[in-house]
Amino acid sequence: MSHKYIIIVGCGRLGTILVNRLSRLGHSIVIIDKDTGAFEGLSSDFSGFTIGGDAAESSVLQNAKINKADMFYALTNNDNTNLMLAQIAKDIYKVPFVIARVNDPQRDIVYKNLNINTICPIIIAADELIKRTEG
Repeated sequence: MSHKYIIIVGCGRLGTILVNRLSRLGHSIVIIDKDTGAFEGLSSDFSGFTIGGDAAESSVLQNAKINKADMFYALTNNDNTNLMLAQIAKDIYKVPFVIARVNDPQRDIVYKNLNINTICPIIIAADELIKRTEG
């Protein structure tokens, strides 16, 4: 597996778990969050960088070296913020792989119509529960 340079915006529960796992796999990670206290949940073996700030500000993204990123994850709790960040990463900085977390399942279709890769935890949970019900 080749190691990637990954930027993750949002160090909540999902972001923290993802950062810790990707870091253990040897990827180069930058995690951005407005709340620097959120970084306390990162594991002691996290070897990446943390940036406290608003990822909607170009200086924050440039500090994260977005122009070198292989992947960009927008994982905040705000769907509108995630969509905006994903579009910026994809259209302005030409990051090869961009994905946005969508909390509202009805917005998932809107994002997909804008050619934004999405992950919707509610849809994933529902699909898994159906598998377990049927399986």
